[in-house]
Amino acid sequence: MSHYSGPLLTRPIVQALQAARDAGAGEWTGSLDLGVSRGNALLLTDAWQWRDRRYPYPPALKDRTIHYWDGEEFAPAARYGGALIKLVPTEWGAPTFEIDGIKMLPTAKVSPFEDARRKVALIEPRGKLVLDTCGGLGYFAACCLEAGVARIDSFEKNADVLWLRTLNPWSPDPDAPASGGRLKLSHADVSQAIAQLADASMDALLHDPPRFGIAGELYSQAFYGQLARVLRRGGRLFHYTGSPNKLTSGRDVPREVAKRLEQAGFKTQLALDGVLAVRK
Repeated sequence: MSHYSGPLLTRPIVQALQAARDAGAGEWTGSLDLGVSRGNALLLTDAWQWRDRRYPYPPALKDRTIHYWDGEEFAPAARYGGALIKLVPTEWGAPTFEIDGIKMLPTAKVSPFEDARRKVALIEPRGKLVLDTCGGLGYFAACCLEAGVARIDSFEKNADVLWLRTLNPWSPDPDAPASGGRLKLSHADVSQAIAQLADASMDALLHDPPRFGIAGELYSQAFYGQLARVLRRGGRLFHYTGSPNKLTSGRDVPREVAKRLEQAGFKTQLALDGVLAVRK
């Protein structure tokens, strides 16, 4: 799917546009692509113009929602296909996304993009072949490209998440010149697709699965065995875990994951909000 290139609006952005118009300004300067760039919008009485195209001032927009131009109106960047999946603005510019109201990326203390950059740095991707098991919005992939990865193979099984990626300017476009043909994005379930990957074919792995209750198969001993199989000896893996249910259930998910990875043939240590592992 081609990437969207029109404006992305939130309630505060629309309020700023209207306030500038009402104050008699002919132009408004700011970002209409979630902080990726800044530019000018020409303000008219009943419309505004950006990148040589006119748009109407929308009515009141939903809070905590990003809106895109669908050709007729500014519609929420959200879909319902058994679960409500939506792109959600953050104070950092780079958005997160939610599934049925559950935030999928950390945003409380740092940009989700910067958070991805710190995790990607742990596997030292420059010049490597990297497997990204659960692509999400593609922030791991974007940071790998930025860091000089040789190639990154990314899997995402949810079609609605892939659609959100086409709206999000922070998500890398595999077909864009900036990607240089180094990003392969597959619409597939990695728990099944990994069986088709050759032994020791990857130099490093990034594993950022949904929580255990949603995708328990991606925490299984069998899947960890597949991760060990496709990773060369000495290759690094970062496995995001967070600390779900630790206060209520007493479970220590990071240490549970580390134990299973060790059984699969990894040497492990806790790092950031997950586990860093090296293939023995």
